[in-house]
Amino acid sequence: MSKKIVSVILARGGSKGIPRKNVIDLGGKPLIQWTINSSLMSNVDETWVSTDDQEIAEVAKKANSKVLYRPSTLATDTSSSEDALLHFAENVDFDILVFIQPTSPLLTPLDINQGLYMMDKYDSVFSAYEEHWVPKWTKNYIPYNFVKHHRPRRQDKEPLYVENGAFYITTKENLLKSKLRYSGFIGIVEMPLWRSFQVDTFDDLDLLNKLI
Repeated sequence: MSKKIVSVILARGGSKGIPRKNVIDLGGKPLIQWTINSSLMSNVDETWVSTDDQEIAEVAKKANSKVLYRPSTLATDTSSSEDALLHFAENVDFDILVFIQPTSPLLTPLDINQGLYMMDKYDSVFSAYEEHWVPKWTKNYIPYNFVKHHRPRRQDKEPLYVENGAFYITTKENLLKSKLRYSGFIGIVEMPLWRSFQVDTFDDLDLLNKLI
């Protein structure tokens, strides 16, 4: 029997940086519709939006996503994504879950499919971009990741992967057991930096409008 693959996009109504962020216009359509479309065009069997907001729900339905209403207690500023994912797992049938964030409009169906392909080998996967070493300083002007008298060369430092927050994939079993979006043997789907931007501020929105 084949495994049932579903995606869930968590989209609450009370965004702070950009009010009503999930339904704000980006390139002529609501922000959340970009990730809904990518999910629908991927190998996911069902695309869901988990929300506490009626307008977001209507936008999601219009874009051909299924909707799960979640309690307002799971959509506050202090609520964790894991709490919403566990609520989703308790109410929707699936074997493999693709957790997508609506603030990643440059996510493509190919990114999602690559992650799903990797699930034959890994327990969980997530998207990230490769970051080469750069000197970083604290707000108190103290070197954060180097000693200024022994500043390393970039080529002498190993590159790191930075989560870009676009998507995470895990199984229902592992989610319920670990209560985390990723666990076990973890793999990484590398995305380019330019497609890793998150929409969190109006500056981000302006930049992405120029990119698309």
